[in-house]
Amino acid sequence: MSEDTPGFALQVINFNDLEGWKDDDPSGLFEAMEACRRQIAEVKPYRTGSLGLTARDLVPLLEAARKETVSSAADARAFFESHCRPFRIRRADDGPGFVTAFYEPEVVVSAEADDEYCFPFYRRPEDLVDVDESNRPTSLPESYAFGRLSEGRIEAYPDRRAIDGGFLMGRGLEIAWAKSKVDVFFAHVQGAARLRYPDGSIGRITYAAKAGHPFSAVGKLLIECGEIKRSEISMQAIRRWLGAHPHRVDEVLWHNRSYIFFREVLAVDLSAGPVAAAKVPLTPGRSLAVDRLIHTFGFPFFIRSENLVHLDDGKPFARLMLALDTGSAIVGPARGDIFTGSGYQAGELAGTVRHDADFTILLPNAAAARFV
Repeated sequence: MSEDTPGFALQVINFNDLEGWKDDDPSGLFEAMEACRRQIAEVKPYRTGSLGLTARDLVPLLEAARKETVSSAADARAFFESHCRPFRIRRADDGPGFVTAFYEPEVVVSAEADDEYCFPFYRRPEDLVDVDESNRPTSLPESYAFGRLSEGRIEAYPDRRAIDGGFLMGRGLEIAWAKSKVDVFFAHVQGAARLRYPDGSIGRITYAAKAGHPFSAVGKLLIECGEIKRSEISMQAIRRWLGAHPHRVDEVLWHNRSYIFFREVLAVDLSAGPVAAAKVPLTPGRSLAVDRLIHTFGFPFFIRSENLVHLDDGKPFARLMLALDTGSAIVGPARGDIFTGSGYQAGELAGTVRHDADFTILLPNAAAARFV
């Protein structure tokens, strides 16, 4: 086992120990790896997580992938076997990892507000500022990466309840207006959305910033209140409950004080996934959101879940994926969010993923030497 990192450790294993590896086809990762290479080389290297893996550690793998000719699943597996070593992520309590899933919803919207379309998607406000150790006031917890600049001072930004109550009205920040507050809320949870306008045109929005408050799961609230059984919780179950209790929608949604702001992106190629935190398009079934404070974008993870079978036609989920996104609810070394795609069917797949899983990170050979 490698040197310990607080809360977890890496255990070097062999590819033969990866159950499901020999049946996987990771050839679809090479396009995303090339996009990561260009992002690192031409724009900006990814931030290093606490595990200590850097974008520089990743570059040799990405450069090799650029030159590789892959014509089969076996070729793809052989490439990773040659250039990487697998390390099982072991939590301190030796418990399993956990995966959920996310998708890009499609929301019917209007460019103008009226009695039907009255729930806005907002751009980032001009008084929302990034917060780090150089400017964090003592009143703002370390978990807050954003705050409000007001009269020269930084303070906590108003939360979901205050913004729903009109805090941002009249500032011209609206991108579009939806019919349903619940649709807007779930787009916040997913971090991106397609916007379908009345004339049939499609726009796209993606995460730009957040108000800063911690994410609080409304599903957990409904379980604790006895409204939905833990064994039955899913996005679909939450939506059904909200639809059946319209007078309690605000009460439940305001429990999650976190609020997401968006930016518009070109919707040139709707066959490509949304561009997320790693600044490259997500690939359905092959892109993973991870804890950015621990992990570094672009690294491959092999995820296996014995009981997660509805994503692979009844077979246990076992796939190599790239860490390309993050999220407020994705916390911990063996915690991931699987991107399932765009639209209604992708949402049906994503909404019921809540499964234990094994996490194995593939480290490029030179970086792996530090952890053996």
